[in-house]
Amino acid sequence: MKYVKFILCLLFGLMFINAGLDKFLHYMPMPEMKPEQMKLFAAFGEIVWLMPLIGAVELIGGLLFIIPKTRALGAIVILPVMVGIVLHNFTLFPTNEGRIIAVILLLINLWVLIDNREKYKALLS
Repeated sequence: MKYVKFILCLLFGLMFINAGLDKFLHYMPMPEMKPEQMKLFAAFGEIVWLMPLIGAVELIGGLLFIIPKTRALGAIVILPVMVGIVLHNFTLFPTNEGRIIAVILLLINLWVLIDNREKYKALLS
């Protein structure tokens, strides 16, 4: 189980590192978008600091998530972005295009949060 968790966390972290790097380097092609999706991304573009901030959070969260000693912090750092990804996929994509991956990533994030719940007790007291 230890190896399964490490491999899942490694893949999770690498996906977010890749997504974060793309926010800065723009190397992944943009998928076909519907007009409402294009409006949303145009609005994101108007807020010039938003995508670099999300990219930085994805990079830092992904790196922290890979390293076992910092995984609990990485799970907290990446959670708001993960929730945004799930909401984005469920509101803008009427089909299952990204929903399955988004839900799987959210479940991995929640698993790590629950697995490290003892470490969070000091934050909540």
